[in-house]
Formats: sequence, C-alpha cells, structure tokens
Amino acid sequence: MKRTVLAVTVIGALFSTTAFAQTKQKPLTLEGGLGFIFTTGNTDTTSVNGSLESHQELERWSNDYSLSGLYKEEAVENDEGVEEDRTSAQRFDARAQANYKLDNPDYRLFGFASYEDDRFSSYNYQSTIAAGWNHKLWQDDTTSFEYSIGPGYAFNETQDGESQNGIIVRASSAFQWLISDTAKFTQTVSTEVGSENTKSAAESALTASISGNLSLKVSVSLNHNSNVEPDKEKLDTETAVTLVYSFL
Repeated sequence: MKRTVLAVTVIGALFSTTAFAQTKQKPLTLEGGLGFIFTTGNTDTTSVNGSLESHQELERWSNDYSLSGLYKEEAVENDEGVEEDRTSAQRFDARAQANYKLDNPDYRLFGFASYEDDRFSSYNYQSTIAAGWNHKLWQDDTTSFEYSIGPGYAFNETQDGESQNGIIVRASSAFQWLISDTAKFTQTVSTEVGSENTKSAAESALTASISGNLSLKVSVSLNHNSNVEPDKEKLDTETAVTLVYSFL
C-alpha cells in the first residue's frame, strides 16, 4: 500500500512540474524511447527498455519529468533440467523536477520527487522528495550546464520489508553539448547522501538524428547504492541503444 501511495504521489507531481537549456527552447517537448534486444542459440534472452521524457518552459517555471522502465527475460534450466523462462531484470522509475525562476531567470528554487521500483535490487522501492537551489551556470549556442542542491527526505524499503527513511542532501548536475544540428551529448550526475544509504546515479548519452523526428540514442548509465545486501552488487551498469521519437 505504501508503495502504491508513493508511486501515485510522484506521478502526480510529474504533471505539476529541468531540462537542458537550448538556444531555441520550445515551450514543450515530449520524447519517447524504445529499445529491444533478442538473443538465441546458447543463450535465449529478451530485453526491453522504454522511456518517456518531457520538458516545459514557461515564463516563471522550467519543468522536467520522466518515466522509464526495463524488463529482461531469459531461458534457464531449472533443478529438473527443464528449460524455463525467468525474469532477470524488472525496473520502473519516475521522477520530476520543477524550477521556479527568480528575478534573474538563471537563479531558481527547485522541487524534486522520484520513485524507483527495482525488483532485483536490495530495495523494494526507493523514493525521494527534495527542494533547494538550482542555478543555470551558463548557456551559449552549443553548451549549457546547471546544478541543483538542497535537503530532502528519502522513503526506502528493503526487500525484507525494513524501512530506511531519513533526511538526505541531494545534489545533481546536467550538461549538454550540441555537437551539430543533428547530434548532441548529454551528461547527468546525481547523489542523495543520507545516514542509512547514499544513492548515486550518472548517465552519459549520445543522440543522433536519423530522419525527421526519429533519433538514435546510445547511453551508459551507472547506479550505486552504498548500503546493499551481502549478495548484491553496489554498482549497477546499463548500456542501451534506443530509438527515440520526438512527438513535440
């Protein structure tokens, strides 16, 4: 029940809530990504990843929100030697950030909310709310950089049902380089430091236009938790090739 309430809270925040600054920023952008990997032979696997990202630029607000998911299934032999399909990865992530622009629009106050459900991690769910200072440090014709920092609160539950709630400090940064009219590089980094756990994430991505509104995105993502179960790795990595379609 708690997990459902947290998910609804975050998803609701998505529709009331920064993306990378661009020279000609559209009032609203919406992009959907989808990637598949199928292997057969010695190993039979099916992997699917999807995402939905949007940015809204208003006179007083600059808002980001995103949804993403990952599912992987593979064929393995059970104890009786019979091959069966088993899910080996299943993750859902929702996040939103709203930046309220001050008199100098490069100076903002932010509010942030996130929810992550990763079936194969040490946590049943991890959710965060935070608020604080956001600064668009620079923006020119080809590059932009901004950062956010502020206090927050984490709502975490382990796979054993143990609650790990507490005050955190959240910091994040976002960099974009418009390499050409048809290609861009983005780098995001975030960390949430708490007494129970420190959660950090980073993504490096290169996106190139294929035709019209269709692009190809190659990304490498890192997710790290300092407090995990003995049989779990602290660092998860994901390399993905995704087709991205720009709706707006």
